[in-house]
Amino acid sequence: MADIFDSYALADAWDEMFERPGVPRPAYQALFAALQPLGAEELRYRADQLARVFTDRGVTFDYAGEERPFPLDLVPRVLDAAEWDLIARAVRQRVRTLEAFLDDVYGERRAFHDGVVPWRLLHSSPHFHRAADGIAARVRVHVAGIDIVRDEDGGFRVLEDNVRTPSRVSYVLENRLAMSRTLPALFAEQRVRPVEEYPARLLAALRRAAPEHVTDPAVVILTPGVHNAAYFEHALLARLMGVELVEGRDLVCEDNRVHMRTTNGRRPVHVIYRRVDDDYLDPLHFRWDSTLGCPGLLNAARAGHVTIANAVGNGVADDKLVYTYVPDLMRYYLGEEPLIGNVESYRLEDPETLEWVLSRIGDLVLKPVDGAGGKGIVIGPRASEETLRELSETVRADPRGWVAQRPVALSTAPSLIGDLPRPRHIDLRPFAVNDGDDVWLLPGGLTRVALPEGELVVNSSQGGGSKDTWVLPAEGGPVPGAVPGPAPTAVAGPPPWWEPSRGAAWDAGQQ
Repeated sequence: MADIFDSYALADAWDEMFERPGVPRPAYQALFAALQPLGAEELRYRADQLARVFTDRGVTFDYAGEERPFPLDLVPRVLDAAEWDLIARAVRQRVRTLEAFLDDVYGERRAFHDGVVPWRLLHSSPHFHRAADGIAARVRVHVAGIDIVRDEDGGFRVLEDNVRTPSRVSYVLENRLAMSRTLPALFAEQRVRPVEEYPARLLAALRRAAPEHVTDPAVVILTPGVHNAAYFEHALLARLMGVELVEGRDLVCEDNRVHMRTTNGRRPVHVIYRRVDDDYLDPLHFRWDSTLGCPGLLNAARAGHVTIANAVGNGVADDKLVYTYVPDLMRYYLGEEPLIGNVESYRLEDPETLEWVLSRIGDLVLKPVDGAGGKGIVIGPRASEETLRELSETVRADPRGWVAQRPVALSTAPSLIGDLPRPRHIDLRPFAVNDGDDVWLLPGGLTRVALPEGELVVNSSQGGGSKDTWVLPAEGGPVPGAVPGPAPTAVAGPPPWWEPSRGAAWDAGQQ
């Protein structure tokens, strides 16, 4: 029988599985040995089984108006213990920094007074909400999704931060369930770290976030409703945590206290894990026409009778311009150097930097600071002249609304395309749960993969899928892949790394 990897050609990027053609990396050797004997027909049969499991469980998404099972690739992504240890420590460091920054933003604003971050960044942020100013919060970032990529040299980089309502953790849980049912022999041969602990960890953190006077807090998940793209996740988490899933119409605020309507009358609510955006959360303070939230929620939070997780106003930290300051903020708040650095980025408010970027716009990646789901990103080497010309005009008119980044050829991993594995670009979103004393990471997180050939954006809205992410048990050894911070930011001339672009793959961090 022919080896299914015989025709696998390495792409012009770091390959997660292979050091060179036919030679797997140490973490992948057992998986390679298990997959190698399988024929193309067997692989396709197993892949169809995975899709049926997702369809039967309702794990679908809307793509171009058609409801489809969320694509789960048959070949898992593997991280050894040393790699995961680096990622986990770096994400904890990042979350602690963002937590301190947000506490400062809605508190004393020391970093702004001390000149670490310019005041204009705060005042120009659409996600800075004065209505949330001064609301006490023991924790503001209860759940974080930090997007991490591996560059051409195998080094990890932080691509962006998501601390508003990061989603897709349900795919991590469902991917593992589907894989264990479809390929049970693989799990029997390797001690992959489990992911089932997430709901219990999240519930414990939410209960701990309750107002101090509450001994047995009632937790609810606030969803926009069944038409939301992430509704499956909202319902799954509510079921696994054993809490109520509510919509705005199910809640009522009186005397700065929140209750939910039930068939047995009203019941008090102490913690709201909201999956509704700030603008729709409380019509008394934000959009008056919103029916997704509940009038009075912010007043109840300010009075200390309810906790909103994640906190209102966290979007300030998701701003991609703030992203460029995170290494400086890490040194300021923690006195530490970043364990994993940023992708080299350029702030365009400086006139010299703006002109330099516009003169090389065809060789850079331009991202809107408030973009999500891969929307608005322009990869210069792949864009048409007309697109670049229009982009230049847009950027010049609103430099604050954009950042430029060095093109990075994201790492690739074998993905089943048709009947055989082919290299496809991937990223990683580890999920962190913060209870105020510790930041716990879900082992592995979500690996997203750009399935169409040549596609560089991994979001499901752009036709992407995912992989089950395996973290192997500790075996010691060196830590590969660390790219220490700081990464260069606002550079007014050609940086040290500058060379003709080799391509890029980007994810704007679908919230």
